[in-house]
Amino acid sequence: MTPSPPAGDPHGSRPAGTPHWPPLDPDGPQPAAHVDVDTRPDTAAAADAGPAARTPDADLRRRLLGPAALRLGVTRRDRVLGWLGPLLVTALAAVLRLVHLDRPPTLVFDETYYVKQAYTLLRVGYEAQWPEDPNPAFEAGDVDTYLPVADYAVHPQVGKWLIALGMRLAGTEPVGWRLASAVAGTLTVLLLARIARRLFASTALGTLAGGLLAIDGQAIVHSRTGLLDGFLTLFVVAAFGALLLDRDQARRRLAHRCAPVGAAAPGVRGLGPPLGARPWRIVAGVLLGLAIGTKWSGLYFLAVFGLLTVAWDLAARRAAGVRRWLAGGVLRDGAPAFVAMVPVAAVTYLASWASWFRTPGAYGRDWAATHPGEGVSWLPADLRSWWHYHQDMWTFHRGLTAEHSYAANPWGWPVQWRPTSFFYEAPVPARAACGADRCSAAVTAIGNPVLWWAASLAVLAAVWWLVRHRDWRAGAALSGVVAGWVPWLGYAHRTVFTFYSIAFAPWMVLTLTWAVGRLLRVPDDGPAPRTGVVPRSRVPGLTLAVALVTVVVLVSAFFLPMWTAQTVPFWFWQLHIWLPTWV
Repeated sequence: MTPSPPAGDPHGSRPAGTPHWPPLDPDGPQPAAHVDVDTRPDTAAAADAGPAARTPDADLRRRLLGPAALRLGVTRRDRVLGWLGPLLVTALAAVLRLVHLDRPPTLVFDETYYVKQAYTLLRVGYEAQWPEDPNPAFEAGDVDTYLPVADYAVHPQVGKWLIALGMRLAGTEPVGWRLASAVAGTLTVLLLARIARRLFASTALGTLAGGLLAIDGQAIVHSRTGLLDGFLTLFVVAAFGALLLDRDQARRRLAHRCAPVGAAAPGVRGLGPPLGARPWRIVAGVLLGLAIGTKWSGLYFLAVFGLLTVAWDLAARRAAGVRRWLAGGVLRDGAPAFVAMVPVAAVTYLASWASWFRTPGAYGRDWAATHPGEGVSWLPADLRSWWHYHQDMWTFHRGLTAEHSYAANPWGWPVQWRPTSFFYEAPVPARAACGADRCSAAVTAIGNPVLWWAASLAVLAAVWWLVRHRDWRAGAALSGVVAGWVPWLGYAHRTVFTFYSIAFAPWMVLTLTWAVGRLLRVPDDGPAPRTGVVPRSRVPGLTLAVALVTVVVLVSAFFLPMWTAQTVPFWFWQLHIWLPTWV
């Protein structure tokens, strides 16, 4: 029989003598973020909540995971809806990304580098140089004018190989060089919807998160352009999802291994039990290695996510009543997490350079042979050349201060203060093109302004809520913002661009979704009867949430021509310049 909780203990049934939990346990039930599509008590959920099922194991699982998370996917209806909603918003994302993917029919912005580099990777195994002004010939289909000399590429090869795969499948037309980006962007929407569903224990909020990313401008533009940042985003989102799965799996295992001890003793002695193999952490390490192999900024996600997953374990051991939870979390969880993620990511990154190692003509491939005794002398010649190439790349990135009309201070990225113009032209004859005296066709990498402005406010609210209440969901939603944005604040002197914000756009969406969950809070996290009537206490929040989502959808529809190079009258283009910094 489970003892009654002491007065003031919001969790109940904690073993006597265990540390007092904080007022809102960061890893316990979070009623404010729970909005179930179907909250009817089913057999499994009722059994979990009933007295007969309140075993130490079940009770500890409820504390570590929360009742809402335990109910998620229990019924067939919830499982079906859990896939149906995300798949519907993914279908919307696919339409917005694939329709008229060949518009504009020219290389835009940095496609001039990555697309041609990807093509030569496919042809000769390394990034080759091109003659002067090669783009018109390449766009016309004359794609073999590259020179038999290696080019100096400043980014790793994973993203370019994916662009090359798209061209292998669909040809060297615009659809071919953008196909991989479109697929990556569409998959990111599906992943985010499923991740948000698990994070917030709500199919409705998961579908909302996926839908917001599906219609966001940064996500649409990157999905329709052959750049690298969309692939980086896919890999880091997938890695985050893998660690979220690991969190739930580890907590179930911890509950099972701690409960027998906790039922008979005042807390779990020592460091607590080891949790065994953590395969999802290895998956995350591989994905983060691929992210770094796309752009080096993936390193920031490796660092932040590594700390995040260990913090989750520390909180779990503390909540489970482990006496030496800090030492146990560091030794039993932190050290294995490092081994499972960092070396795996490093090996994956090294493997992503396979074509460079096996191709004699690659840039810097024979540096060690022509510079005997130089560099890191103890490394084998191949690795010495590779390391020197990385030193050159690092020197380039650190010293990139060339002026650019669309360079943007990172402080303004969350509010899209200075968006990046990828493409602009004034089609002629204007009357034939758009029926007006002057026409415009543009691809502007700017997020949905209302979405990003609201998400920026949500970030501030989440920071306060995390500090005040130690809400683990707020911390998880903020983690990608910390990894994808905060490090760039130290590079404000460099030539950097707002379009880099695509890497943390999914977490801006997650933070906004968290805020919507707070607006739609349910006072009791336990099962509630499905009456079809919204409680009065939730009406203001529900009204505000519906109004916000409606405005976001309308603004996306309004900005869609600016994201997809549709030819419109010049006056209509001007209506989209809401701030003087946008042009």
